[in-house]
Amino acid sequence: MQYASSHPEKLPEHTDGVTLTLNELLQYKSQTVRWLPPGKSLWSQLSGQHHSRQKGRGMNFSEVRKYQPGDDIRSIDWRVTARTGKPHTKLFTEERERPVILYLDFSASMRFGSVLMLKSVQMAHMASLISWLATTQNDRIGAVLDSGTQLTELRPTSRNKGSLQLLHTLTEQHNDALQTSQEEQQPLEAGLKALQKLCPKGSDIIILSDFTRYSPDDKTILSQLRRHNQLQFIHIYDPLETGNTRYRGTEKVTNNNSVRWLNFSALSTRKQLEQAFLRGQNDLQSLCASLAIPYYSISSAQPLISQIVGKTE
Repeated sequence: MQYASSHPEKLPEHTDGVTLTLNELLQYKSQTVRWLPPGKSLWSQLSGQHHSRQKGRGMNFSEVRKYQPGDDIRSIDWRVTARTGKPHTKLFTEERERPVILYLDFSASMRFGSVLMLKSVQMAHMASLISWLATTQNDRIGAVLDSGTQLTELRPTSRNKGSLQLLHTLTEQHNDALQTSQEEQQPLEAGLKALQKLCPKGSDIIILSDFTRYSPDDKTILSQLRRHNQLQFIHIYDPLETGNTRYRGTEKVTNNNSVRWLNFSALSTRKQLEQAFLRGQNDLQSLCASLAIPYYSISSAQPLISQIVGKTE
C-alpha cells in the first residue's frame, strides 16, 4: 500500500506528496536563516527545547609568537611570557569545515503515506533543509542514497554544488523508484557499510529512515561509525503505523517479510499497530541511548517547517 492522500491546502509549495521536484527541495534554502547562529539550533527545535543556541565553530591552536600591539590581551600565553620574560600571544585558526554525510532511505517501506505525503518525500524535504544549512555554514555535504535495491554514494562536496548534486540525484532516483515493481530489499547493513567507506573521520553522519530494515546485528557497524564520527537518527514515520487512521476498510499490508490483511475498522487492529510501533520505537531509542546517538522523529502527516517550528510553540 503506497499512496498519499491529497490535501493540497496543507502541502508545501510545488509538492504533490508523491513525486519529487527540484523546485520543492530548492525552497528550503531560504529557510536556513531560522537556524543559523546566533539563532536556535535545528536540533534543539526537533527536540522541542526552547532558547537552546547552536554551537559555533571551534578554534584550533596554531602557534605562539611575540606580542604585537593590538593583540587581544586575553590571548597572552602567560607560561611562555614568564619563561622568556617577553609577552607572547597564542594564535588560533578557525576549525576546518566538517563533512556532513546523509544516509537517505527511500526503500519500499519509505515510499508509503496515508495522509499528506510519502515518508520518502518528507525525508527528502528534511534532507534538503539539512544540506542547505550545511552549505550555508561552509560545510561539505555528501550522501549515501539507498533505494532498497541500489546504493549511490556522493562524496562530500562544498558550496552549492554539493547540495545541488545531492538534490538532483535524489529527485531522479526517487521518482524512478516509484515506477519500479517491488523487489527484494537489501538489508540496512549494506548501506551502513557504504557509509563506513565514504565518511572521513570526524564526519557528522545523519541517518534518515523509518528503520524497518534495521537488525540488532547492525549495532556493531553503528558502534564503529560512532567511534570516529558524530551520528544522529531522524526517524520518519506515518500515522497509520501508529494505529492513528480514519480508514475503516480492510487492506493488504506488508512489512517486507510477510503479507497479511488488516481490518482497520477493528479497534483491536489499531491498538496492535500502536503497540508494535511503540515497541519498535522504544528499541530504536534504547539503541541510540546505548551509543549516545541523538534521536529525533518526524511525521509524514504535516509539512516539515510547521512541524519543526510547532515543536517549540
